[in-house]
Amino acid sequence: MPNIKSAKKRVLVNAKKTEQNKAIRSAVKTEMKKVDLLIKENRLEEAKASLAAAFKAIDSACAKNIYHANNASNKKSKLAKKVDAALASAVVEEVVAPVEEAALAKPARKPRAKKVADAE
Repeated sequence: MPNIKSAKKRVLVNAKKTEQNKAIRSAVKTEMKKVDLLIKENRLEEAKASLAAAFKAIDSACAKNIYHANNASNKKSKLAKKVDAALASAVVEEVVAPVEEAALAKPARKPRAKKVADAE
């Protein structure tokens, strides 16, 4: 434990700032988890909307020097890639699904050719 008054104050200030930084990091992680959960639940439009909130939280933490700029950029990039991949796979599934249903359906029967009776 420090003996000098200014050192004692630094210990208190550092502890307070550490708690504030933890809260901000936790908020960023929560926003990122919300996006991941929405992707897993296949609620892609909501995930896209939630992505903006996650970006805002990450940018805010970066502005407060809690995350380095490159770290913040990597986090944003990874989230955006996840959302884009989920949206792309959803579009592919929408296109492929009707084709598969059509392939599974029984083909319509062709009418039999009528036999022409021999003229006697």
